[in-house]
Amino acid sequence: MPAKPAPDSPAAPPASMIDAKTLMSLGSLELRARAVVEGFRSGLHRSPYHGFSVEFTEYRQYTPGDDPRHLDWRVYARSDRYYIQKFEDETNLRCHLLVDQSRSMAYGSPGWSKAAYAATMAATLARFLHLQGDAVGLLCFDEGLRDYLPARNRTGHLRQLMLALDKPAGGGDTNLIRPLTRTAEMIRKRGLMVMISDFLTPLAELERALLQLTSAGNEFVIFQVLDPAEQEFGFSTPAVFEDVESRRTLFIDPAAAREGYLKKFQAHQAELEGICHKLGIVRHVASTVRPLEQALTEFFQDRLHRGRLVRRTPARRSA
Repeated sequence: MPAKPAPDSPAAPPASMIDAKTLMSLGSLELRARAVVEGFRSGLHRSPYHGFSVEFTEYRQYTPGDDPRHLDWRVYARSDRYYIQKFEDETNLRCHLLVDQSRSMAYGSPGWSKAAYAATMAATLARFLHLQGDAVGLLCFDEGLRDYLPARNRTGHLRQLMLALDKPAGGGDTNLIRPLTRTAEMIRKRGLMVMISDFLTPLAELERALLQLTSAGNEFVIFQVLDPAEQEFGFSTPAVFEDVESRRTLFIDPAAAREGYLKKFQAHQAELEGICHKLGIVRHVASTVRPLEQALTEFFQDRLHRGRLVRRTPARRSA
């Protein structure tokens, strides 16, 4: 690969957020996850949602058809919004994280790889949900399944998740079909599935594999992790490029190839978005130079608006 150009500077994150460069300079995956979770949780205190439930553990937003007897008028008085009290049987969450560790994820132009960013994202989600009392599982894959930990919430489980996520990428080619098929065979209980990958692979059979999971009643969310160089193709000097998965090399003049590359890249993105829209899958695109807190804030706010951000809560309160 040629020397990688510095990506365009992203919009400056709020002062309270940790920028990606600072975060990824922290050596320990657990330390990175802890830093993001603490920043995210403190950020909730300053969010528009402060005043009803800082940790989203007791309420969900009212939607037409809900029983108005469960409206909390004290919350309405503070926030001018309608929220429904949730009870224990509504709030158990079982989440599985599906994390791509194939060779394509080892690429990184900012100074860290997509794999490191994806592992940090997964570790952050795992830590946050674990602290909420939810059951979190993990499936790491390349062309096949590498590690599987069932969804649990018990002493030592989060540590096992971190160890599996800390393994370096560099397996075989990206193959989303076999891992998704194996996931459908292994996981029978419905829940939330969060898949983190670059999705830079042929999409011809992806829809059928995802349909197998969504039709079983699982809610599916995608984080597409991309390097800025993949999104912009900002190279300037002709050089030999190497495909990190096939190891094939090709001499390319970026000025001549950029238009064609971006056209194919955008077509690939549109195809992936079409599949997600058809199957009701929420897709988030996360550049590796973006603060993780921004990406995760969008994820949780989206789930809150959909009435699906559910958590374990204390037993039902007596009237």
